[in-house]
Amino acid sequence: MTASSPDNEINLDTTSRAPSAVPVDDAVLPFEVAALDLRGRLTRMGPALDDILTKHAYPAPVGKLLGEAIVLTTLLGSSLKFDGRFILQTQTDGPVSFLVVDFQAPDRLRAYARYDEARLQELKDSAKDSGGLLGKGHLAMTIDQGPEMSRYQGLVALTGGSLEEAAHEYFLRSEQIPTRVRLAVGEEWSGGQHRWRAGGLLTQFLPKAPERARQADLDPGDAPEGTEPHTIEEDEAWVEGQSLVATVEDIELIDPALSGERLLYRLFHERGVRVFDLVPLQARCSCSRDAVANMLKSFSPQDRADMVQDDKVVVTCEFCSSVYHFTPHEAGVTEN
Repeated sequence: MTASSPDNEINLDTTSRAPSAVPVDDAVLPFEVAALDLRGRLTRMGPALDDILTKHAYPAPVGKLLGEAIVLTTLLGSSLKFDGRFILQTQTDGPVSFLVVDFQAPDRLRAYARYDEARLQELKDSAKDSGGLLGKGHLAMTIDQGPEMSRYQGLVALTGGSLEEAAHEYFLRSEQIPTRVRLAVGEEWSGGQHRWRAGGLLTQFLPKAPERARQADLDPGDAPEGTEPHTIEEDEAWVEGQSLVATVEDIELIDPALSGERLLYRLFHERGVRVFDLVPLQARCSCSRDAVANMLKSFSPQDRADMVQDDKVVVTCEFCSSVYHFTPHEAGVTEN
C-alpha cells in the first residue's frame, strides 16, 4: 500500500499490492510497520554516491567511511519538512580527522573527507573500520533552518566505535527515541568498471502511548559503587522490531538487483509493511563562480594578495573539486 507521506492520515482500506521488483537507486523509501509501531526509512545509493566519492579518488577504507556518513545523513536529513540543511560532521584524532556531509533539502548532497595518507598506511586491515579510522573526537549533527531561524546541533562523543554506534548514542541522548540504524557500503565491479554502492536502514519505535517507548536512564557517572543499574524492560513490539532489523545483511542493503520494496517485504511481510513515496537524491554541489567570488571578498586584502600565484588566483572546491580561476583584479587584489 502506498501513501504520499507518513505524516498524512492513511486509509486502512487501501488495496494491498505486491512489492515492486524494480530497484531504484539514489532514493529514500519511507515505510511504516503499524502492527509494531515502527516508522523508518530505507536508503539505496548508486550513481550519486559514486559521483561524490570518485571526484577525490579516496582510498577504499576512506571511501567506505565517507559512504557510511553519506547514507546516515540521507536517513536523517530526508525527514526535514522544510527547505533547510542537515549537516553531519566529525572532528577526531584518527587517520580520517575530518569529514562533512551536507544535505540540502529536499534532495541535494555533497561530502568531503580529510585524511592522513601515512597514518592510513600504518593501520592494519583489521583496524580500517569506521571506528579505527575515526579514532576519538566528536560527531556533530546540525539542522539549519535558514538565516532567520536558530540552528539546532546535537553532539556525540566518538570513542573508537562505528558510525552506527554513534547514531544509536545520538538518538538515546538527544532524541530519546528507540532507534536502530544499519549502514552498508561496497564496491561493485561490472563490465570492467568500478562503482560505489551503499544502503542504509533506520527504524524507530513510535507507539501512540509515549510511556511504551521509555528507555533506561543514562548512567549519571557518579553512582555509588555497587549500585544496581536502573533497567526498564523493552516493549515486546520493539524487541521484535530490533530482531528483524538485525537480520539484514550488508549485501541485501547494496544489492543492485534487489528493490527496496522487496527488501522491506522480506523483513516485515508477516506483520505488514506500508511504503510511501520515494524521496529522490542527487549529488550536487552548491558552489559557483559567484559564490567563490563573494567568499574571496571576506578575506583581508593581504590574504587575497597572498593567494596570487603566477598572476592568478585559483580556488578549488573541497566538495566537488571544481576549479575556479580569477585574475588578481577579479579577486579584489589591489595594486600597491
